[in-house]
Amino acid sequence: MPHADSALVPQGLDKAAFWDHIHDQLAALLEGQRNWVTNLANASSLIYNSLLAFEPYFGDKERAVNWCGFYIVSSLFPSPRISQADGNEAEARSQLLLGPFCGKPACQFINTTPGKARGVCADAFLGRRVIRVHNVNEYPGHIACDGETKSEIVCPLTLGANGEEIAVGVLDLDCLAFGGFTEDDERGLEKIADLVVAACDW
Repeated sequence: MPHADSALVPQGLDKAAFWDHIHDQLAALLEGQRNWVTNLANASSLIYNSLLAFEPYFGDKERAVNWCGFYIVSSLFPSPRISQADGNEAEARSQLLLGPFCGKPACQFINTTPGKARGVCADAFLGRRVIRVHNVNEYPGHIACDGETKSEIVCPLTLGANGEEIAVGVLDLDCLAFGGFTEDDERGLEKIADLVVAACDW
């Protein structure tokens, strides 16, 4: 089967069955690959394109998911050999950096420094919990990358290491509709986040 066919969505699925389908398709795509950049690129593409094809819950019109991707903790990126950055080095390490995504251009980093962090992604990352936002305009500190976005859901990417829970990033989805995401989406995306974390070497 061509890799692109992974994003085809069978007719008649409810949301629970849809997310199970995406999970199975993604598991097959990730098989044999441990690089997190490669796997997150395929994950964001599969989720995004499958949601565009998933009528009547999402689709490509007024209920479309207009952004799907990842922000990853900056410590996982290689340190530059030559840096022209100006600023506080400790604060620069307390960031989520833009990772693989599908959608319009997005902000390059999200501050996760205690006392300075803001936005849905930072709150989900620091709190190690899923955050589902009905109306982003009412969320304190919301970072508006796309003014057309009305709702959002963010799932932390966490792994267990040496008896503690470590967050390595977040999976972030934006929707053009208010209340675009439900508990079914939350449960499905949590399983996908777990799959992605387990499939990668961090």
